[in-house]
Amino acid sequence: MTETRIAVSGLNIDYPGARVVKNLSFTLGNERLALVGESGSGKSMTARALMGLVRKPGHVSATTLNVLGRDVTTLNDRGWRALRGNDIAMVLQDPRYALNPVKTVLAQLDEALTLHQRMNRKQRMEKINEALRAVELEPTVLQRYPGELSGGMGQRVMIAIALVNDPHVLIADEPTSALDARLRNQILELLVAQCEQRQMAMLLISHDLPLVAQHCHRVMVMYQGECVDAMAASNLPHAQHPYTRTLWTCRPGAETWGQMLPTLDRSQSFTEVNDEHR
Repeated sequence: MTETRIAVSGLNIDYPGARVVKNLSFTLGNERLALVGESGSGKSMTARALMGLVRKPGHVSATTLNVLGRDVTTLNDRGWRALRGNDIAMVLQDPRYALNPVKTVLAQLDEALTLHQRMNRKQRMEKINEALRAVELEPTVLQRYPGELSGGMGQRVMIAIALVNDPHVLIADEPTSALDARLRNQILELLVAQCEQRQMAMLLISHDLPLVAQHCHRVMVMYQGECVDAMAASNLPHAQHPYTRTLWTCRPGAETWGQMLPTLDRSQSFTEVNDEHR
């Protein structure tokens, strides 16, 4: 975990009239780090900043924004093309919107390879079939279109596209939120297995705290654009910070049926962070 693959300090993301990420700092080694928090807390915007995908009029500034040894605040379009999708890849939330509906699975995997690798067709097909095996899909899926896939199969195809160039860092932005509980566990277990086999770091963005506690090494908790808590992911059930504790205990389930779930007192200040685990 000591090898630093992403280093961020003083990250701010601004839109006209609003700062959506505020002075965020963290590092990612060869590990699985989760960003958690309610919708609008700045998790996905942080991921987009690391991928160079914050759209105008959004503005990214940082004291340090380093990805795999490169200062991404200085990258031009050519530099981003070399980095994005190759050394660092991203899996999005819903394959219905992330995959191209008019291209076959084969065409989309082949496109991802052609953009970043110099290979002949035989070599590309070997690489494509290797990516399919990694996500436990049969070669017959290659001729299908995204609309012919189930949600779980579509998510596996997105993961295969992300893995086909052997990235060093994978950003997974809510990769299981569109799936049922059984498939959520399958997809997270698949991602963890690939991280371990490939020595690949993962930044996981999620609302599912039990999955984070089970599958990640560390967790950062975001609230209104700031990191308000950080800890070992296994300590989430015992979190003492009021915001983190509320996120953990407000999950509906059979044991809480018919009971009022906890609510958050937003008059409190949640800006204190446990620096020991950052």
